[in-house]
Amino acid sequence: MRHILSILMENESGAMSRVVGLFSARDYNIDSLSVAPTEDKTLSRMTIVTSGDDSVIEQITKQLNKLIEVVKVVDLNESRFVERELMLVKVRAVGKDRDEILRLAEIYRGRVVDVTDKSYTVEITGTSDKLDSFLETIGRGLILETVRTGAAGIGRGERILRI
Repeated sequence: MRHILSILMENESGAMSRVVGLFSARDYNIDSLSVAPTEDKTLSRMTIVTSGDDSVIEQITKQLNKLIEVVKVVDLNESRFVERELMLVKVRAVGKDRDEILRLAEIYRGRVVDVTDKSYTVEITGTSDKLDSFLETIGRGLILETVRTGAAGIGRGERILRI
């Protein structure tokens, strides 16, 4: 099962490398990873999307909590959360495909951020499933290049990840 882990950690050199190294050393896969400083510049929030059953996720969480730089680990799947990912996708847009791509971008609430005579670059934000659906709908034949940020997530409502 897919899990989104939100990790509050010290914002210092090498901390991210140690977290990623933990996954690698134990043969756990990272599907996506994003990290940036928080409202407290001494802390960063790392969001990792990984897969595994409850026992695997529990083991990952225990191992992460053993790292000195890690302040707190939360599995966002344990309660309600908001997830978003940003994707830029460059698509071949010639002839009748131009109008169809514009229509699809509108349906998926994306926007065209770059236009040439042969291509569009579309920006779409949403859940990973939404982005995957857009790519499937466009079709692999028209896709020239795709860049994705990886998922970012935050608990809904009053739920706050703090020290």
